[in-house]
Amino acid sequence: MKSKRIVTVMSLVLLAVILAAGPAWGRKPGPTIVEVVIDLNTSADFAGMFDTLIEAIGAADPIVGETLSGNGQFTVFGPTDDAFLDIGQDPNTIGDLDQEVLTDILLYHVARGRRYSEDVLDSEKIRMLNREFLLQDEGTLTDNLGREADIIVLDVEAANGIIHAINRVVLPKAP
Repeated sequence: MKSKRIVTVMSLVLLAVILAAGPAWGRKPGPTIVEVVIDLNTSADFAGMFDTLIEAIGAADPIVGETLSGNGQFTVFGPTDDAFLDIGQDPNTIGDLDQEVLTDILLYHVARGRRYSEDVLDSEKIRMLNREFLLQDEGTLTDNLGREADIIVLDVEAANGIIHAINRVVLPKAP
């Protein structure tokens, strides 16, 4: 009888530990990258600056949204709406791009790991999720086509990573 009580008590303790550790076992304690971008887009300082990025994430392969809402740690270099306009895209046209091309472009804006500005600025090359590299020099990113993008907002935190806003869309290859 005594051993049954011990097993019952131990089971209850184990259950309490599992419930208390829940966020570490698959649930995020806080907003994800996607949720933060959506929240930023409605805040006073950044209202309407990321409409095209939000539409692009929705139009790309679902793996992009799942990755940016998932459990891993990532760094996103998020282009503003003006950056997308520079390549002729806006919230109404971004979904017209070929999904595979759009997915490759978006994955070229995401790196593994939680990279604060000092980590980014200490790097000369950053490997992106599409397996290509961005070059970095004093806050300026250079893509495979030699196009430059400046980091204009630093260190926006999400539960699953860091977001830095950039003023130009970086491209892994010519469209």
